[in-house]
Amino acid sequence: MLKQVQHDEEVRNDWTRAEIADLFDLPLMDLVFEAQRVHRAHHAPNEVQLSTLLSIKTGGCPEDCGYCSQSVHAETGLKATKLMDVRAVLQAAAQARDHGSTRFCMGAAWRNPKDRDMPAIVEMVKGVRAMGMETCMTLGMLSETQARMLAEAGLDYYNHNIDTSPERYNAVISTRTFEDRLETLDHVRASGMSVCCGGIVGMGETRDDRVGFIHALATLPQHPESVPVNALVPVKGTVLGDMLADTPLAKIDDIEFVRTVAAARITMPESMVRLSAGRESMSESTQALCFLAGANSIFTGDKLLTAPNAGDDKDAAMFAKLGIKAMHPQSPRPGPDPAPTFSSGACAREKMDAGSSPA
Repeated sequence: MLKQVQHDEEVRNDWTRAEIADLFDLPLMDLVFEAQRVHRAHHAPNEVQLSTLLSIKTGGCPEDCGYCSQSVHAETGLKATKLMDVRAVLQAAAQARDHGSTRFCMGAAWRNPKDRDMPAIVEMVKGVRAMGMETCMTLGMLSETQARMLAEAGLDYYNHNIDTSPERYNAVISTRTFEDRLETLDHVRASGMSVCCGGIVGMGETRDDRVGFIHALATLPQHPESVPVNALVPVKGTVLGDMLADTPLAKIDDIEFVRTVAAARITMPESMVRLSAGRESMSESTQALCFLAGANSIFTGDKLLTAPNAGDDKDAAMFAKLGIKAMHPQSPRPGPDPAPTFSSGACAREKMDAGSSPA
C-alpha cells in the first residue's frame, strides 16, 4: 500500500482524498516509518526549528472563530489591548533570539489590519529581520496592497490557517468563508512571501475532516512552506471550549494526532511541519513520536498568544533526552536594508498611545 500512495521523492499536488485516507488507515508503525523516510529525504533528521510567537495586539477580534479566546463573541474575560509599541516588540524578539529562536512570529487579533497600522507593522518586520531572524506575521485577511507592503518590508512568512476541512469550516467560523482564506493565501503568494498555513484538530471533527484538512493543503498549487498542526486547547467561554471541555472529544487522541502529523509530512515533504498549540499537555513520548513522524518545528516559550506553552527549559531537557539539536537560522530571502539592532536589555515594554483600536 505504501507504494500506492507515495511515489519515490516526488512532490505532488494531486493527492486524492482516498490516498490520504489510506495513509491514515495504515498500521501506525508503517505510517511513521514512511513519514520518517520521506522526512530524511528532505530534512535533517535530528534538527528542529525553534520559533517564538508574540501577541502584538490581543483580544477584541470581531471574528467568531469558535476556538478563539480573543473573539469579541467569547466570554473569557480577556481584556483587549492596542497594538504594541514597535520598540517593545523588538525587545521581545531580541530576548527570543537570545534563547535560541530563529523565527519570530507576530500575531494580531484582527479581522484584517487597518491601513493606519501598517507603518508600525512594517517597522516591526524590518527590526526583527535586522536581528538575523526569520519573520512571520498573522494579522487576518490581507489586501493585495497590504501583502505587497509586508513583502517589501522583508516579511519572510505570512500565516493564515485554513483551520479545518472545507466541509466543516462553517461549523467553526461564520464571519468569513473558506474562500476568503484562500484569497489571502493568493495575495501572499503573489507578493513573493512564503506561506505558513495549517489548522486545528480536536475540535470534534471526524477523521474524514482531518483527511479533508490535509487534502486541502496538499493540493494547493504550491505547498505551504510551513504547516502548523495545532491540537485544540479548550478555553472556557469559547463556543468549542464550552462544548467540548467536558466530553471525550475535547482532546484528540495522541495516536490520531501523530497520524495527522505523519500524513502532513508524507503529502507535503518539503514543508516545515510544526507542533503548535496543545503541545504543553503532550507527554515527551508523544512529542517524540511526532518528531519521528516528521515534525521539525516547535514554538518555544511559556505562551502562544493567550494559550500556555511548554517553556524553554522543558524543551531543552526534552531535546537533550532525544538527541535533537536546534536548527540553525535559514538564509533570509532578500529584503530591505537592515534597521538598527536592539539588544534584549533595551527598551521597556510599552503600549502605543495611538494606533489600532481594541477591535
